Amino acid sequence: MTPPDMAQLHLPGVESSARPGPYRALIENAKGRHVEYSKIWDLFAFQDFTTHMGRFTHGVLREPASISPGFRELIAAYTSFQNDCGFCTKAHAAAAGELLGNHELVWEVLRHLDESPIDEKEKLLLRFVGKVTRDIPAVRAADVHALQAAGWDDEAIYYAITTCALFNFYNRWITATGVPEMSDQAHRQQGQTLASRGYIRD
Repeated sequence: MTPPDMAQLHLPGVESSARPGPYRALIENAKGRHVEYSKIWDLFAFQDFTTHMGRFTHGVLREPASISPGFRELIAAYTSFQNDCGFCTKAHAAAAGELLGNHELVWEVLRHLDESPIDEKEKLLLRFVGKVTRDIPAVRAADVHALQAAGWDDEAIYYAITTCALFNFYNRWITATGVPEMSDQAHRQQGQTLASRGYIRD
């Protein structure tokens, strides 16, 4: 089998310097099988502290809370869509589609939020996420109070804000270092893995 034609990172010194650990093992396994792999692994493999990032991400997106993991994945995808980060949009849209049981709905929300069939309460939260992403200086207590009045409790709002903030970081980290999108099939498979296993790689 011919290895897939995968774009390289903008930082070849990072890509070629994987430290021993779970991410290097994943990369070597994928290369050994000549299959496409998620090149965010190269970023995680470059330093040991990224292990903590994986655990933090898992907690933000999977810790039991009054907002579901599926909706948190949708927030991750929506934030990424606002930032035009193709890799994160596709990765987390796939995971959201798996957890919510409807891939078509996820993409309808991303592309046409106002016309999508989700509840107005959910649209309000995603509009807030969009404002936090695009116009943080304009965010006020009144925005949060509107979410509370719509029925979102403080725990859900906390996780929504934290998910949004985390993916504003990831979108910039991934875009600036040159992590490329994968094929639709690879993103779909990754989404299945993220939905079932989460983000900890030990």
